[in-house]
Amino acid sequence: MQCHGYQCPAQTVFDPPVRVVRNIYHPQLVRVIHPIEVVNRHHCVPVYEHCYTVIEKNEQCTVSAVNKGKRSAR
Repeated sequence: MQCHGYQCPAQTVFDPPVRVVRNIYHPQLVRVIHPIEVVNRHHCVPVYEHCYTVIEKNEQCTVSAVNKGKRSAR
Protein backbone atom coordinates (compact mmCIF):
# COMPACT_ATOMS: atom_id res chain seq x y z
CA MET A 1 0.00 0.00 0.00
CA GLN A 2 1.34 3.44 -0.82
CA CYS A 3 0.78 6.47 1.38
CA HIS A 4 2.12 9.81 -0.11
CA GLY A 5 5.05 8.28 -1.91
CA TYR A 6 5.95 6.03 0.91
CA GLN A 7 5.61 2.30 0.47
CA CYS A 8 4.43 0.51 3.57
CA PRO A 9 5.88 -2.88 4.16
CA ALA A 10 3.53 -5.79 3.58
CA GLN A 11 2.33 -7.49 6.67
CA THR A 12 1.06 -10.97 7.14
CA VAL A 13 -1.39 -11.60 9.91
CA PHE A 14 -2.55 -15.09 10.83
CA ASP A 15 -5.90 -15.70 12.40
CA PRO A 16 -6.08 -18.53 14.83
CA PRO A 17 -7.02 -21.74 13.04
CA VAL A 18 -10.67 -22.62 12.74
CA ARG A 19 -11.51 -26.25 13.21
CA VAL A 20 -13.84 -27.64 10.56
CA VAL A 21 -15.23 -31.09 11.20
CA ARG A 22 -16.57 -33.08 8.28
CA ASN A 23 -18.68 -36.08 9.21
CA ILE A 24 -18.30 -38.83 6.68
CA TYR A 25 -20.59 -41.83 7.01
CA HIS A 26 -19.92 -45.32 5.74
CA PRO A 27 -22.59 -48.03 5.51
CA GLN A 28 -22.19 -50.88 7.95
CA LEU A 29 -24.13 -54.11 7.40
CA VAL A 30 -26.27 -55.04 10.39
CA ARG A 31 -28.27 -58.24 10.03
CA VAL A 32 -31.73 -58.10 11.57
CA ILE A 33 -33.40 -61.49 11.80
CA HIS A 34 -37.20 -61.53 11.73
CA PRO A 35 -38.49 -65.00 12.66
CA ILE A 36 -41.73 -66.01 10.94
CA GLU A 37 -43.85 -68.92 12.09
CA VAL A 38 -46.21 -70.43 9.54
CA VAL A 39 -49.11 -72.41 11.00
CA ASN A 40 -51.02 -74.64 8.58
CA ARG A 41 -54.53 -75.26 9.86
CA HIS A 42 -56.51 -78.02 8.19
CA HIS A 43 -60.31 -77.78 8.32
CA CYS A 44 -62.90 -80.27 7.11
CA VAL A 45 -65.52 -78.50 5.04
CA PRO A 46 -68.62 -80.38 3.86
CA VAL A 47 -68.98 -80.44 0.09
CA TYR A 48 -72.15 -82.20 -1.03
CA GLU A 49 -71.94 -84.68 -3.87
CA HIS A 50 -75.45 -85.52 -5.07
CA CYS A 51 -75.90 -89.09 -6.24
CA TYR A 52 -79.11 -90.30 -7.84
CA THR A 53 -80.35 -93.82 -8.19
CA VAL A 54 -82.59 -94.70 -11.11
CA ILE A 55 -85.09 -97.50 -10.92
CA GLU A 56 -86.44 -98.65 -14.26
CA LYS A 57 -89.47 -100.93 -14.53
CA ASN A 58 -91.47 -102.32 -17.36
CA GLU A 59 -95.26 -102.34 -17.25
CA GLN A 60 -97.45 -104.10 -19.73
CA CYS A 61 -100.47 -102.17 -20.88
CA THR A 62 -103.47 -103.50 -22.72
CA VAL A 63 -104.91 -101.67 -25.68
CA SER A 64 -108.36 -100.33 -24.94
CA ALA A 65 -111.04 -101.18 -27.48
CA VAL A 66 -112.58 -97.71 -27.13
CA ASN A 67 -109.55 -95.88 -28.44
CA LYS A 68 -108.65 -98.35 -31.16
CA GLY A 69 -109.03 -96.87 -34.63
CA LYS A 70 -110.84 -93.71 -33.47
CA ARG A 71 -109.52 -90.24 -33.82
CA SER A 72 -109.87 -87.75 -31.09
CA ALA A 73 -112.22 -84.84 -31.75
CA ARG A 74 -110.61 -81.46 -32.02
